[in-house]
Amino acid sequence: MDSRPIGIFDSGLGGLSAVKAVLELLPNENIVYFGDTARVPYGSRSNETIEKFAKEDIAFLQQFDCKLIMAACGTVSSVAKKATSEIKEPFIGVVKPASNAAAKATRNGVIGVMGTSATINSGSYSNEIAKINPQAKVVGVSCPLLVTLVENNWIDEDNYIAREIIKRYITPLMEQGADTIILGCTHFPHLAPIIQSVAGDDVVLIDTGLEAAREAQRVLRAQDMESPAENSGEAHYYVSDKTQNFSAVAQTLLGRDISGEITFMNVKDRL
Repeated sequence: MDSRPIGIFDSGLGGLSAVKAVLELLPNENIVYFGDTARVPYGSRSNETIEKFAKEDIAFLQQFDCKLIMAACGTVSSVAKKATSEIKEPFIGVVKPASNAAAKATRNGVIGVMGTSATINSGSYSNEIAKINPQAKVVGVSCPLLVTLVENNWIDEDNYIAREIIKRYITPLMEQGADTIILGCTHFPHLAPIIQSVAGDDVVLIDTGLEAAREAQRVLRAQDMESPAENSGEAHYYVSDKTQNFSAVAQTLLGRDISGEITFMNVKDRL
């Protein structure tokens, strides 16, 4: 048993999809979340900058003696190979668990990937899926505007602008015959109802945050690192920019008020 927290980080609000899944699957676990809201989005940055940001985010979480660190960020998981490979704690990204889930879910072998520009350009999902099913066809589409929609809480199913943007992004995936779509950025599951509506009920959506949480559950059990059953589980949220917008949007995404659990923390001041 190990009551130390799980450390989760993302460029902003998107990683809360992973937090929500961890809260549901592992209610006894303590969580420390860092959202780098001052520098969101990561997906349009150079690989060198993403590596730098990831290293700083990881160093911040390591100060809390985390027993496991999760990059709840498709961009970091895809690009920041050096930063994530140097983590001494058990580490979980989103690419591998989501790829495994997609490979199992597809019926016709055509898998779509929605991601940031950096994620799609890296070919991370294509490479990972090829290890599992070399015959699978992977079609990727860069969706830079979706991060902005989530960060600004434009996620309602009846939001016309969000629907039209999503329709434009996923049309190429549907034209290629994708029956499974990986929401390759943890911001995107927050838009899942709209994406599902546009894609149709026959298309399986893979929630990267949920799959990463399931992998965390498996790792903790395998290494006997779960928190004791009597632990109530606490979550603390840190952001690198003002908390007002974060807390308002987080309440929508998580379904509860966490304004009293959020702290502004400039990463650079702590390194």
